[in-house]
Amino acid sequence: MSARPIGSATLSFGLVSVPIQMFSANESKSAVRFNWLEKETGARVKQQYISTKSGEVVPREEMVKGYEFAKNQYVLFTPEELKALEQQKSESVEIVEFVPAELVDRVFYNKIYYLGPDKGGARAYRLLSRAMHETGLTALARYSARGKQYLVLVRPLEDGLAMEQLYYSDEVRHFSEVEMEAGEVKDEELQLAVQLIKQAASDSFEPTKYQDEVRQRILEQIERKVQGEEITAAPEEEPTTQIIDLMDALKQSLQQGESAAGDASEKKVAKKKSSKKTASRRKTSKKAS
Repeated sequence: MSARPIGSATLSFGLVSVPIQMFSANESKSAVRFNWLEKETGARVKQQYISTKSGEVVPREEMVKGYEFAKNQYVLFTPEELKALEQQKSESVEIVEFVPAELVDRVFYNKIYYLGPDKGGARAYRLLSRAMHETGLTALARYSARGKQYLVLVRPLEDGLAMEQLYYSDEVRHFSEVEMEAGEVKDEELQLAVQLIKQAASDSFEPTKYQDEVRQRILEQIERKVQGEEITAAPEEEPTTQIIDLMDALKQSLQQGESAAGDASEKKVAKKKSSKKTASRRKTSKKAS
C-alpha cells in the first residue's frame, strides 16, 4: 500500500525550485489508549474547562487566549491578532547551507519525514538527491508551515530525500547541566567492560529483532478482557541479589554472555544437523518413488 502525503511544499536551492510531497516516516505505537467513561452508564465523558476563580465551567465561546508576561498577569489576544502573529504561510523549504551530516549532533534531531517529488518535480528532485549523494553533504534549511518556522536538515536517503526537523539551539539543554560525581575508573575494570561490550557487539542493526513486549502483553490482556476473562497481575519476580563489587559484576556478566553464546552455538549446530537429516530423508524418499 502506497504512503499518503501529509502535505506539499517547494524545496529551493539557489534558483532551482523542487515541488515536493511530505510523508510520515514513522508512527508511534507504544501507547495503548484508554478512554474515561462514566462508571454506572459506560458513557464517554468530556473534558471541560473550569475557572480557577469561580470554579464554574467556562463555555468555549467565552474563552480567549492570553500570554503570561509576569506571574498571574496576562495580555489578551483576539483570534485576529493571533493570526497576525503567525509566520506567513509559504509551505517552502529554503536551503541555506550544506554541511557534513556528522557535524549536526544527534541531540538536535526531532522528527523525520520522507520527501517525494510532486508533479513536475521528478528531474530536479533526482538531480538534488544525486548531487547530495556525490558530495556527501546534507542541507540545513528553513521550513515555514502552519504559522511556524522550523529548522530542518534535508539529507539523501536511498534513491531520494528525507527531511529531519531539528531543535533550535536555545531548545537544547547542555550536558553540563547534568550533575556528576567524581568516580575513579580502574584499568582492570575498563578492560573487562570493553570485553563485555565486544561480546555483545553486532555488525548490523536489525530492528525487526526488537518488539514492544509491554504493548503486546497489554493488548493480549485486553483481548482476554474482551472475551470475558478477568485480568490478574502476574506474580512479581524475586529481586536478584545485588552485586556491590564492580569487578565481580563484570566477571559474572562475561560468564553469562559466554554461556548464552555457547547455548546459541549448540542450537545452531542442532538446527544444521536437523536440516541435513530432513534433506537426506527427502532424497531417500525421492529415490524410493
